Amino acid sequence: MLLGFGPDGPIPGRRVAITGRGVVSCCGVGTDALWEGLNGLPMEGERRVPDFDPEVWVSAKEARHLDRFAQFSVAVAAMALDDAGDLGADPGRSAVIMGTGVGGLQTLEDQILIFGEKGARRVSPRLVPMMMSNAGAAAVSIRLGWHGPSETIITACAAGAHSIGHAALLVASGRCDVAVGGSAEAGMTPVGMAAFANMTALSTSGNSRPFDIRRDGFVITEGAGALVLEAWDHAVARGAHIYGELAGTASTADAHHITAPIPGGSGAAACMAQAVEDARITPDQIGHINAHGTSTPLNDKAESDAIAKVFGASSPPVTSTKGITGHGLAAAGAIEAVGVLLSMEHRLIPPTSGYEQPDPDIHLDIVAGTARPWEPAPVLSNSFGFGGHNGSLVIVPA
Repeated sequence: MLLGFGPDGPIPGRRVAITGRGVVSCCGVGTDALWEGLNGLPMEGERRVPDFDPEVWVSAKEARHLDRFAQFSVAVAAMALDDAGDLGADPGRSAVIMGTGVGGLQTLEDQILIFGEKGARRVSPRLVPMMMSNAGAAAVSIRLGWHGPSETIITACAAGAHSIGHAALLVASGRCDVAVGGSAEAGMTPVGMAAFANMTALSTSGNSRPFDIRRDGFVITEGAGALVLEAWDHAVARGAHIYGELAGTASTADAHHITAPIPGGSGAAACMAQAVEDARITPDQIGHINAHGTSTPLNDKAESDAIAKVFGASSPPVTSTKGITGHGLAAAGAIEAVGVLLSMEHRLIPPTSGYEQPDPDIHLDIVAGTARPWEPAPVLSNSFGFGGHNGSLVIVPA
């Protein structure tokens, strides 16, 4: 991972190992549930996290004081840290970077109703600490007693990639030895669902069909994902199991429109190219692209154009797991980063569920139908958000 350019050229940072994974998704709780879901039958209906019990990770009292998105944040961080084992980390050199898009929207909606029905005096004094977007990162750092950076990235649907990328940069720079990077979203509230529907972002057919000619919008979901990132030498010294390396990250802006991607995908293309360069590899070394692939007409076309700009006429195999998971908004990039590591572990690229009828204007090698065996190689994982925010990660097999 490069940290910038000095008078003598690129400045390399420390290698960043991925040693822990945690995830909750509409497929279920944990990595096994996610992998089974990504390779299972197409999902139908609402895509909420099933059977999520926050009291597995926090007390009943603590659960009442956390919005659902913050409960998700605590859960995935705890799973990732359990997976990583004894870090032996200095609390002052350990960071928590968690993203979200809408924060504690359910809490806000609930308290607005109480205000309207019962008056100002009945509004909960816990409204602010429960609705604030940094509540997830704060809850994780408080539970861990970590005194390093505790920050929240709010870049809509790019927040997962940006949070993991920022956490990795803290490790690569030498500021931290260990960081938890991830994101969480629980925006399937009555007002939230109505807002997305009324802006015509949601699929009217109720189907997620990334890159398919019939795509008509995304299917919203909730969930969270987190990775434990640590200095490579630190991980090796403690005998950690290393799932992969976070080798490159990039962030760009379309600077074009608050919701629509720039036509032709130039902003996304620049982001992908910078992430590949940051990983100190070339585009031909990318073995797979985990696409943002939301199933909206504009996004999928712009992303396919961007991929063509970077990789030419022959792209690496491309998949969008949102055909199964739906679109987790800010959580999407973190959930998908966990999915990428599972793809490497199982040596299979999951299919793009819902992709059946090709779009003649999209020229990509879409993995469809069944999982495709592969020899794990560097993966480019994309996340693009409202506001023109672009985030890309390069994850390399250990």
